[in-house]
Amino acid sequence: MSVPTILLNNETAIPQLGFGVYQIPPAQTADSVSTALEVGYRHIDTAQMYGNEQEVGVAVAASGLPREELWITSKLNNCFHSPDDVKRAFDDTVAKLGTHLDLFLIHWPLPTIGLDYVETWKAMTELVGQGTRGVGVSNFQPAHLDRLAAETGLVPAVNQIEVHPFFTNEAARAATHRTGSVVEAWSPIAQGAVLDDETIGKIAAAHGKTASQVTLRWHVQRGDVVFPKSTHRERMVENFDLFDFSLTDAEMDAISALDQGEDGRTGPNPDTFDYVPD
Repeated sequence: MSVPTILLNNETAIPQLGFGVYQIPPAQTADSVSTALEVGYRHIDTAQMYGNEQEVGVAVAASGLPREELWITSKLNNCFHSPDDVKRAFDDTVAKLGTHLDLFLIHWPLPTIGLDYVETWKAMTELVGQGTRGVGVSNFQPAHLDRLAAETGLVPAVNQIEVHPFFTNEAARAATHRTGSVVEAWSPIAQGAVLDDETIGKIAAAHGKTASQVTLRWHVQRGDVVFPKSTHRERMVENFDLFDFSLTDAEMDAISALDQGEDGRTGPNPDTFDYVPD
């Protein structure tokens, strides 16, 4: 089954469906990624803070797949925001993966820690062509995106943010689109909470699909990149089976209406999040 691609502002085409490895223990990562690649996933999303980049690289190398068929994203550790640290941290990621990156992101803006994310972003942009095809951001709020555009004129390829039916995050999505970037949705099924939702369950029954499939299809039809995570092959197969049905406008609207605003957020608020690993 062919996965649609989205053209980024750097003229590269990213697969709209990927496989995430957040919270997959390193000891399980290589096997999980290998299984995902066997199922058909060609987009892998990892991060320095996940602690499993090397294992992603092992699975990619063992797959025997041509590198040009794959898309690999990683993200800068929060402790390496100093511009002097960015290139060294990036080189470490490339060494662990054993291959170049398609996309490297600032993981969090960390606006309260005393290091200016605009300066971090400037250092990130210098990496293009030195081991990555593009750079972007993650968890950036509208004000953060506007500052990048106003002070550097350099637009991220993507903004990876929390988005799901209970937290549609429309302000951040609109700002991302306004600056010419693509939205990537993390926590796409609200850490499993959508599986018990009555509205989504009724829509799923009408299509002969699962609640997870319907929710992921909602993301796809909204034009966002999405990368569900699972360590179970049957769930990987289920999450990949999204492209033989469509939701009606009324069904899309009904799912979007489940939004709870900030009460629906499952992760930290990027305006105040200040975690920096030792």
